[in-house]
Amino acid sequence: MKIDSDAIRELSSLLEETGLTEIEVADGDKSIRVSKGGVVMSAGAVQQVTPANMPSDPTQPQPASTDAPSVITGEHPGAVTSPMVGTAYMQSEPGAPPFVSKGAQINAGDTILIIEAMKVMNPIKADRSGTVTQVLVENGQPVEFGDVLIVIE
Repeated sequence: MKIDSDAIRELSSLLEETGLTEIEVADGDKSIRVSKGGVVMSAGAVQQVTPANMPSDPTQPQPASTDAPSVITGEHPGAVTSPMVGTAYMQSEPGAPPFVSKGAQINAGDTILIIEAMKVMNPIKADRSGTVTQVLVENGQPVEFGDVLIVIE
């Protein structure tokens, strides 16, 4: 079987760009599936390729990774979520100071960022007072409805 390394690289890049954990394409009886856990190519038979950072014995307990950030969901009591799809801007104009930063004290009603949607700039206001403990978006980053933007505690 001939392995199309260019296709695998392209699919891997798509995983990184989209944040997906797995992607599969098929052409007739041949398919390529790329996942964060490995690559599977099939044409009647399956071949699993395990990345080098995977444990040699998956049945043995592995130490927890301490460098991975904790996942904040919209259920978090301090999460401020995006009310719309658009592009997040952390300051009023290029070169201006950001509306908020980690550790900043803010009051309910303060503008925390702007989301541009269909050429309209929509100020997003804090719904509570407190300290910004996390800023989870970057300037110019696309956001989806419900994405966590910042955490206020």
